Amino acid sequence: MFSPEIVRGLAILLAIIGAVFLSLGAQFQNDAVTKHHAPHQPRIGWLRPRQILDLLRRPRWLTGTSFLVLAVIFQLGALALAPLIVVQPIGAIALIMTSVLNARIYKLKLNPKTFIAIALTMIGVGGFVAFAASSAVAVELSNDKLLQVVGILFALLIMFALLFWRSKGNVSALQYIFGAGVLYGFVASLAKVVIQRLLQQDYDLLTLLALVSLLGATLLGGWFVQNAYASGPPDLVIAGLTVIDPAVAVGIGIVILGEAQNASGVQMAGFAIAGITAAAGVFTLNRNHPQLTDEEPSDRSN
Repeated sequence: MFSPEIVRGLAILLAIIGAVFLSLGAQFQNDAVTKHHAPHQPRIGWLRPRQILDLLRRPRWLTGTSFLVLAVIFQLGALALAPLIVVQPIGAIALIMTSVLNARIYKLKLNPKTFIAIALTMIGVGGFVAFAASSAVAVELSNDKLLQVVGILFALLIMFALLFWRSKGNVSALQYIFGAGVLYGFVASLAKVVIQRLLQQDYDLLTLLALVSLLGATLLGGWFVQNAYASGPPDLVIAGLTVIDPAVAVGIGIVILGEAQNASGVQMAGFAIAGITAAAGVFTLNRNHPQLTDEEPSDRSN
């Protein structure tokens, strides 16, 4: 058998490869959304159901989806080998690739504030991984813990439904990204739960409930992401997802699953500082990205 350090290192490697595929998938899907539905403007606001269904016929969008499927496969492999709070934040590597790819495609010159925002995000998420790698432990997932995760997810779904109903479609890219990030944080957590329960041979209705909840959160999160692509640049989408997603997943891993039960007070403070730093990076990117500051707000009637 391999040592725990080697296994954890392999998990980190799988998560890094998954982040590369995540970046490629995000860029391809963003291009399909913006260039097909609004070829002369990088932001179109929001997508109608008919437009989303139309994307299923677009080779570029399907190529992006294939990359995202590969990203999920590698991420699941990483989650099977290491605690959630170690693996999930590594997706921030996708932010660097996406920022460079998007700038080249749209011939943008990233300004210094954008680079600072990217750096803040990377430093913050990197801090998550550093503190988690030194303190995370594998835990047995009980029925009570599973029910807590699913219960909170259902409560959030109800809250999102009410908020989006009251907004009447007037939703910004950052709001879509926040919703997707929260849902994907639960997707990662539920994926870890399902994998762990299968390894524990817990083949019961609760495991099936977790799997169904995972699929539902994935579909709704995907709808949020497509609308986020229509409302803002892909590196903003990736920045938000690579901060909000792991922040939610790490919170679940620490508070509910107990993966950081051996962490010291200093390490817990490190988690908090890293999270604040990463969040500051995302908000800075939202305020200073060229595609969000040089363009006039688009007409949502497209």
